[in-house]
Parts: sequence; structure tokens; C-alpha cells
Amino acid sequence: MFVNDISEVARGRLVLIAADAELIEAAKFLTSGTDIVVVRDGDGIVQGVVTKTDVVKQMSVCRGAACHCPVSTVMTPNPMTCHGSDLLQDVSLKMKTRHLKNIVLVDESNRPIGLLTARSILRVLLGDAQHEEEQLVDYISGAGYR
Repeated sequence: MFVNDISEVARGRLVLIAADAELIEAAKFLTSGTDIVVVRDGDGIVQGVVTKTDVVKQMSVCRGAACHCPVSTVMTPNPMTCHGSDLLQDVSLKMKTRHLKNIVLVDESNRPIGLLTARSILRVLLGDAQHEEEQLVDYISGAGYR
């Protein structure tokens, strides 16, 4: 199964912010239920991601004007991304290796088009495995082959 097969789910989770937006704007998104905000430049290209941890780190050390910094100063740059043509199993392995809960889905120009979660990928992969197991049981028991 490919990432494109679940891209509709990924599109619904994507939250975008401009690189020059104030960190407080990212914090507002993060308090409304999303785990990660994707930072993009003026051309729409992925520049980084901001998480709740990034916001808390900055707030713990900011004083005065430093509390109104752009998201680009606290984001994690060059996040791991995936493409619609990638196999879900491969994306899952990359995420597991790097201990990621989320991965940005990008188009061929590196513009964000969705956000995949480890949970959504595992749900699909487990569903496929269960279906294959059912087919194997049916095959072995001879169901439908008379």
C-alpha cells in the first residue's frame, strides 16, 4: 500500500504557518488539538516544523521582545518528509527508526500537502495484515474454492 492511498486523511491533519509568523500564532494552533505545525516559506516550500516542546522551550527562556520571535527561530529545520509514491511500510520504518510520531507529506516540489501520523499508518497496515490473514485462513480451509 502507498502513501497516496491514505492521503485524504493526511490532508485533514495539515496545519501550515509562514516562517515569519510569530511563535504565538503557532502556539494557538498547537493548543487547538494539533501536535505539529508545518512551517513554509513564501513559495510554500517546507522549511521546518514546530511542536509544543519547541514553544515551551522558547517561552521558558524568553524575555521581552524574544517572546515575539518568528517561528523560524525555534522550528526544527528540514523535517523528514514522504511522498505519495512511497510505500507505507517504508515510511513507517523511517518514522520508527527516528522515533517520529508525525511525518510531512509533500508533493514533487516539496510543498506540504498532508501530515501522516504513526497511528494512522499503523491502523492501515494492521488492517491489511488482518485482511491477508483472513484470506489465508479461507484458502487453507478451502472456503470458496469448491
